[in-house]
Amino acid sequence: MTSDVRADIAGAHRIVVKVGSSSLTRPGGGIDVERIEQLVAQIAARRTAGHQVVLVSSGAIATGFPRLGLKRRPRDLATQQAAASVGQGMLLAQYSAAFSAFDLTVGQVLVTADDVIRRSNYRNAQRTLFRLLDLGIVPIVNENDTVATEEIRFGDNDRLAALVAHVVQADALVLLSDVEGLFDGPPSLEGSTLITDVHGPADLAGVRIGGTGSAGVGLGGMTTKVEAAGIATSAGIPVLLASAGRVAEALSSAAVGTVFHPTGERTSTRMLWLAHASTPRGQLMLDAGAVVAVVQRRLSLLPAGITGIDGTFVAGDPVDLLDEKGNIVARGLVNFDAQELPGLLGRSTRELAREFGPAYEREIVHRDDLVILAT
Repeated sequence: MTSDVRADIAGAHRIVVKVGSSSLTRPGGGIDVERIEQLVAQIAARRTAGHQVVLVSSGAIATGFPRLGLKRRPRDLATQQAAASVGQGMLLAQYSAAFSAFDLTVGQVLVTADDVIRRSNYRNAQRTLFRLLDLGIVPIVNENDTVATEEIRFGDNDRLAALVAHVVQADALVLLSDVEGLFDGPPSLEGSTLITDVHGPADLAGVRIGGTGSAGVGLGGMTTKVEAAGIATSAGIPVLLASAGRVAEALSSAAVGTVFHPTGERTSTRMLWLAHASTPRGQLMLDAGAVVAVVQRRLSLLPAGITGIDGTFVAGDPVDLLDEKGNIVARGLVNFDAQELPGLLGRSTRELAREFGPAYEREIVHRDDLVILAT
């Protein structure tokens, strides 16, 4: 099984490769030309062999902030956006020059969370990426840091890469980092060992995962990479986590790092986002009957089964659904504002329609907008 999955990754026709800021830039920020050229050479070799590659690249902010006269990555959103505005063009120019040495053309695709949440945006992004691949272009994807607000940000490119892998129907996802893979403890501690294979959540029990990107230039730590692997593998996409310094082995044989085995089958990107990348704006407390209806029978959530609410949200926002013990059992897109719900709780939709009109004869969360998080 292990060798089969690694062989699948090594032979994947369409692959998404994600590389982080710390693997592309110098410790104090700014482009590391040699590292980019090494990465590009291996991607070009993969392309020459007849495979399709989508590159998800961080580094815009890390490239740009030294040009703003800053000594470290800015923390406030406005300055991050300014740094990204300066750095994105510089980064793409470097990629364009490096790929042109192999007669390959790149295409920039900047996205926000809306582009994989809203159906119309998602379809547009998907068509663009498919067409670029058909034309032999190497798409370079990054979060659109220059316009994204806190509410619609991915927050890191690891999750973005996992969702992009689903959008382009990739056969594999490779996450390149500044560590060799997933260890059972901090890699710097003596005695920590590399975990070569993760077949599911049970393999992560007792593993100490945490930390942020090195060198103060990136956001993604091991936590976000494991979360991204979970998103991809739950959709049937195998994942390899490896060191960017060993990119040749990662892309040619997958004989390095940690392999995360697929745990599920492909599903809609919208549901993947809802389960793994959305930020819940509130909570709905359910009675026992509603939990059974939602979790076991896969039915919509009706007002009669809700015992309480928490948070400030509006119609269309994601909310968590909790059982009587406070455990999160599902997440869904709510159809009402928080301020509307108190007068609806515990009542049937028929009763509400008689009192308030036909607009209230509907679900609080429709089953098509709901994902189960616990069984």
